[in-house]
Amino acid sequence: MRLPRSSGILLHPTSLPGPHGIGDLGPEAFKFVDFLSEAGQTLWQVLPLGPTGYGDSPYQCFSSSAGNPLLISLEKLSANPPHPRFPDDEVDFAQVIPWKMQALAQTATHFFEGAPAAERARYDAFCGSQAAWLDDFALFMALKQRDQSKVWTAWEPDIRAREPQGMARWRKALAQPIASQKFLQFAFFDQWNALHEYARSRGIRIMGDLPIYVAHDSADVWSNPQYFRLDANGGPITVAGVPPDYFSSTGQLWGNPIYAWEVLEADGYRWWLDRFRAVFTTVDVVRLDHFRGFEAFWEVPMPAQTAEHGQWTKGPGAKLFQAAHAALGDLPVVAENLGVITPEVEAIREEFGFPGMSVLQFAFGKDPQAPAFLPHNYPREVAAYTGTHDCDTTVGWWASSGHGESTRSQDEIQQERALAKRYLNFDGSEVHWVFIRALLASV
Repeated sequence: MRLPRSSGILLHPTSLPGPHGIGDLGPEAFKFVDFLSEAGQTLWQVLPLGPTGYGDSPYQCFSSSAGNPLLISLEKLSANPPHPRFPDDEVDFAQVIPWKMQALAQTATHFFEGAPAAERARYDAFCGSQAAWLDDFALFMALKQRDQSKVWTAWEPDIRAREPQGMARWRKALAQPIASQKFLQFAFFDQWNALHEYARSRGIRIMGDLPIYVAHDSADVWSNPQYFRLDANGGPITVAGVPPDYFSSTGQLWGNPIYAWEVLEADGYRWWLDRFRAVFTTVDVVRLDHFRGFEAFWEVPMPAQTAEHGQWTKGPGAKLFQAAHAALGDLPVVAENLGVITPEVEAIREEFGFPGMSVLQFAFGKDPQAPAFLPHNYPREVAAYTGTHDCDTTVGWWASSGHGESTRSQDEIQQERALAKRYLNFDGSEVHWVFIRALLASV
């Protein structure tokens, strides 16, 4: 799909300011839309909006369909409970999560005790329209709440295996917390849809993010174990990651379970088509995460501590996107084609007209792909970034000493900076503005 020339900002809502310890979908989100419009921007890119699990990462969510309750604005719910003093410059999840979830639980209780009939009707309509994923998700979260967040494979056998008798027993026993979970999803999507509509009214399209994988400890895997490579106890046989590269000497071990692609294909990729449909009801454009994994993915046998000892395995290739195109038409997708990219990966991307990505911070190092990230080498159909959510800020990257997981030596860092200065013809000051101008001046 051909996307118009556009400019925007990547900012996850958690990073918005506010009094409650974490950015949310309240007044500051609407102010940010106003800022984007007044600054001549037309895109707001966010990370996945799901309920975060392990490590508070939006790429390890308890559901690929649900929204993150931590993003719900208490102000929009007319709730303003006393709150502790939260840090101004970071999200302290250990402090935020228990406080905000308790405040939201109280709000849910008040809703069920005295919501006007019209609001209850809207809630009931939401639950009915979203039942395909909401019923399982609400039960999943109620069970985790009961079991102090135990992974689902540690639950009682009847509910772990989703036996009909066990499902009925727990739905009855946990009716109240299940209803509370459904209310939180009702509140999240009510607020998100209002923000999305406001963004459209100001000429701002929202670009979402669809992770290729889902978390093992998620309602997705518990509800659909047939679509994942699991052992008899529900544990992953192999997990996802990427091999060692320029950025990490041991690779990246993500830990997500690998899809049973042959089962998904036999089912007409229905589960994936439902994911596509859901994400395109909440955003206008999608960054498709780890696009190369659809052609071939790095799988690591369990147990493993690093991603060093894995293998490349063929994915569904073009077949998945052919099914999606047949069902949904042209997809407004940007393909995250970073990493070890092969001609086969690029052939799939080009077949469906998905723009790729280019990151200017990657353009000046020794990686063999670095020259492709220099602006004079950009094709017209590319989403160009100064840096992404996986990077340091541009100023932080420029000042970095190279410590951490990077494999760069001090000499390589100095050579990188020297090339950037020559290429961009600047003295090293205001590097962020220099980067922005270089991208805006490209095709």
